[in-house]
Amino acid sequence: MLAVLAALSLLCSGCGDGSAPAGTATPGSTPSSTPTSSTAPVVDAVAPGFTLATVDGQTVKLEELRGQPVFLTFWTTKCSACRLQMPFVQAAFEQKGTEVSFVAVNIMDSGETVQQFAEDEGVGFTIALDSDAAVAIVYNVRYIPYNFLIDEQGVIRDVRIGAFGSTEELLTALENL
Repeated sequence: MLAVLAALSLLCSGCGDGSAPAGTATPGSTPSSTPTSSTAPVVDAVAPGFTLATVDGQTVKLEELRGQPVFLTFWTTKCSACRLQMPFVQAAFEQKGTEVSFVAVNIMDSGETVQQFAEDEGVGFTIALDSDAAVAIVYNVRYIPYNFLIDEQGVIRDVRIGAFGSTEELLTALENL
């Protein structure tokens, strides 16, 4: 529980700070469940697997998305930079949703709050619920939004801390997958 509280305090302090440094780890290392600056999944490492409930009552398993690139973002409804990024993600999803899987992992908001947000904003991509922040901890999410671009083999190809500033910027990043 202490780790979850520490993670939340870091998330709140980092919301919208796109200039914050990313954690580092050696490529291929396995992240632990304790957040430290040496455990963050990095470019060229396999993305840690997870299974989470979705806001629509289904489940999403990262491993089952292999064969298609994945845009993975960690966020909360209380984060203004996360809210700013969501329309860009939705627009990119509308253009690339058949070629790229889009998964937004919400950290610790209630399912009802997230569902209402998704309805209000017209979100059509998968929103997963990380109700205890366990997946965020494995991914060493210290600032939000925290974005991962994962190739079809499950390898992280890019990490972006902070919001994408436009749909075009996100689409350009997706082209590199």
